[in-house]
Amino acid sequence: MPSRTELRADCGSCVGLCCIALTFTKSADFALDKPAGEACPNLSTDFRCTIHKDLRSKGFQGCTVYDCFGAGQAITSRGQSAPEMFAALPILRQLHELLWYLDQVLEYDETAREAIARIEDVSRTPDLTTVDVNAERAAVNELLLKTSQRVRGKQSKKKERRGADLIGARLRGADLAKANLRGAYLIGADLREADLRQADLIGADLRDTDLRGADLRGALFLTQSQVNAARGDHSTKLPPAVERPAHWSQP
Repeated sequence: MPSRTELRADCGSCVGLCCIALTFTKSADFALDKPAGEACPNLSTDFRCTIHKDLRSKGFQGCTVYDCFGAGQAITSRGQSAPEMFAALPILRQLHELLWYLDQVLEYDETAREAIARIEDVSRTPDLTTVDVNAERAAVNELLLKTSQRVRGKQSKKKERRGADLIGARLRGADLAKANLRGAYLIGADLREADLRQADLIGADLRDTDLRGADLRGALFLTQSQVNAARGDHSTKLPPAVERPAHWSQP
């Protein structure tokens, strides 16, 4: 089982795969359109970003949110051709994402080891384009749901907000401990000082969610990319596996 450190992007050990393989669409996240397979104009010949420190101010907020879950450096080490690497990136990223979730499941359920071994084995498939990612996700999701129910226990209807439209919701100081927020839309929501301990946040959309002072310790299935997309500060309490984004300290 890779450590959670290995399941996080290490751009220094990659060849800028996400800067080439992925599509950019001009929007609030990207300042320009870029087709898949074409290098971003900000990528230098040594595969480093020439505007890394100024990505957000130059209109590339999407780059600061993206996390490949360590798939970039893993694929780079395989020594495949460029087209093979480009095709493999989105697939291995999803498999590594499953390993990220399963690592937390392992804290509560030892049977997760079997699922972890399965995903690790699938991740080593020479041609990842042959992998049925949806089938792998479906199998793992059963275990994730079981773990969520075990950890959160029975909650009131008020805390069962799976897939809820909470865009811009005013939830400052709300008691959402052990709430089910799977797939909830929390874009731009005010969650300052909210209690989100052991809340299930898998798939929750936290773009521009205000998490200043919020408590997310023990939050289930929270990813680095979700935190990167949100707003927070020094008072936001995060799980140990998730790093405080550098841009949170900026005005």
